[in-house]
Amino acid sequence: MFSCLFVTPWHHLSFQETVLPTKKKLTSRPDMHPATAKWYDRRDAVFIEFCVADSKDLKINFDKAKCGFSCVGGTDNVKHENEIDLFEAIDENESKHKRTDRSVLCYLRKAQPGKPWPRLTKEKAKLSWLSVDFNNWKDWEDDSDEEMGNFDQFSDMMNNMGGEDDLPDLDGADDGADDDESADSDDEKMPDLE
Repeated sequence: MFSCLFVTPWHHLSFQETVLPTKKKLTSRPDMHPATAKWYDRRDAVFIEFCVADSKDLKINFDKAKCGFSCVGGTDNVKHENEIDLFEAIDENESKHKRTDRSVLCYLRKAQPGKPWPRLTKEKAKLSWLSVDFNNWKDWEDDSDEEMGNFDQFSDMMNNMGGEDDLPDLDGADDGADDDESADSDDEKMPDLE
């Protein structure tokens, strides 16, 4: 049995048909570059940190389903612009940002608190400039409110403690004293082995 396969000659294809589809541009102007960003999820909010040192001309727009960021940063005055279609809706009136010399931290208040976000973006796409901030990430959806309260109290206690000299006296024992009164009953001398 013989089959025939018809192949279109290369010269009959237009250039448009041979090029792979392009990805959607993240910026509208060619002189803009996306800023590197890290994000993490919490019970009531999502945090995004745009890592741009010495940012100037900062513009942040919070929309119900989008977050827009632009600035000029660094000693080279590089123009940065990011636009993110968010995974879920946010409360744009309660969302805020804070600028430091090293970065810009955005607090995006969730429209539906208590609902975890498995990713920041609406589309399941890997963006080269966006990563998860594992230093601040907590798997809070499995924790009960009581456990979270206990963790927060423990964390506060640890943060308020200073060096070794500031440790509380847990059992009331003196560090330098070896009194007979403080000796345990099981501290008796052991018989020699035969």
